Amino acid sequence: MRKLFSKTEWSWIFYDWANSGYGIIVITAVLPIWLTSVAANNGISATHATAYWGYANSIATLAGAVLAPILGALADFQGMKGRLFYFFTALGVLGTFALTAVPSDNLFFLLAVFVVSFIGYSSANVFYDSYITDVTTDKRMDMVSSAGYGFGYLGGLVPFIIFMVGRSFFSSYGSVEFAFVLSAIWWAVFTIPFMKNVRQTYALPRVDHQVKASLKRLWHTLRVLPKYPALAGFLIAYFFYIDGVNTIFTMASSFALAIGIPSGQLIVVLLVVQLIAFPFSIVYGWLANRFGNRNVLIMGMLIYIGITLFAIFINHPNQFWLLAFGVGSSQGGMQALSRSYLGQLVPKERSSEFFGFFNIFGKFSAIIGPAIFGIVSQTTGRVQYAAGSLSILFLIGLLIFLRLPKKTTD
Repeated sequence: MRKLFSKTEWSWIFYDWANSGYGIIVITAVLPIWLTSVAANNGISATHATAYWGYANSIATLAGAVLAPILGALADFQGMKGRLFYFFTALGVLGTFALTAVPSDNLFFLLAVFVVSFIGYSSANVFYDSYITDVTTDKRMDMVSSAGYGFGYLGGLVPFIIFMVGRSFFSSYGSVEFAFVLSAIWWAVFTIPFMKNVRQTYALPRVDHQVKASLKRLWHTLRVLPKYPALAGFLIAYFFYIDGVNTIFTMASSFALAIGIPSGQLIVVLLVVQLIAFPFSIVYGWLANRFGNRNVLIMGMLIYIGITLFAIFINHPNQFWLLAFGVGSSQGGMQALSRSYLGQLVPKERSSEFFGFFNIFGKFSAIIGPAIFGIVSQTTGRVQYAAGSLSILFLIGLLIFLRLPKKTTD
């Protein structure tokens, strides 16, 4: 494996490994549970605490999405990408550390610190994604991007296991502090190779009043984007099919509990999905290198259509394992190849700007799918039908994608 990628490529890949601990430990596993205890200390019910958690996530996501194209356009100037990347990475790491300093009876302070850490996390990812054009070639981009996602899944799994083993040595509050410190240290330490070996290769010349110039470029891009049908069309197709991917990930736990999966078994299933996603993300990169990114993305959308239609007929908890395997086999690969597909389309010296748009489409796509799931579930009374209804998102994305002109790299 060491010989498959250059030192620069490996250094870029391991940033995905670095920040994935934050995603699985802070966002998914620990903070949502811990805040209910903090809320109780404030006399706030679990129902209201869940609502506040939803509001905090919405605020953080919206802030990150709005900032993404503006910061992306600014990052394309010579020397700016690294400064912005390190600033927001530091903001995320320090924000994660700061979660340990929040008193156990101050819910709104806890949520405010989380919002700051999440903005650092999501904004740094915009620059990280755009660095793919600096660290590798178009021909190798699919494999490098897929390896990033693959090792990201593994990099989230390892610190989570460390946390699960280590928490028995702490009190309830101490285990939470341990989780936040572990996430921050993991993130900071494995960012060091990136700091040493990754540099901005493509850039626009520096100008005076860079912020003003960035806003003008951004407005110009919005006006002329329709003149680039391959790029604009891909972003629209991505909006739909990634909404399906994200909704399945978001609603998987609710779906599993509704069909009778015990909560303890559900944790095991989610860990297995993370483990499956590691090798299959890399397999997707190999397939794209062999058969072309476009063809493998089409295959992935077809697999997801099959997964969602299969969900309609699930009537036994054991069948959920097949569904979980299907999701784990394709989730990381679809995300990775979408990133590299865009990287092969955009002008290299303006990659951060376009990855800012990519970030917006990915964030705002998380609106339609959960709404469809909720409406169908409530109307029919069956979560199986709700899961099956998500096939329409993949079908729309596939039909748009099939109409796009082929890239020369394919």
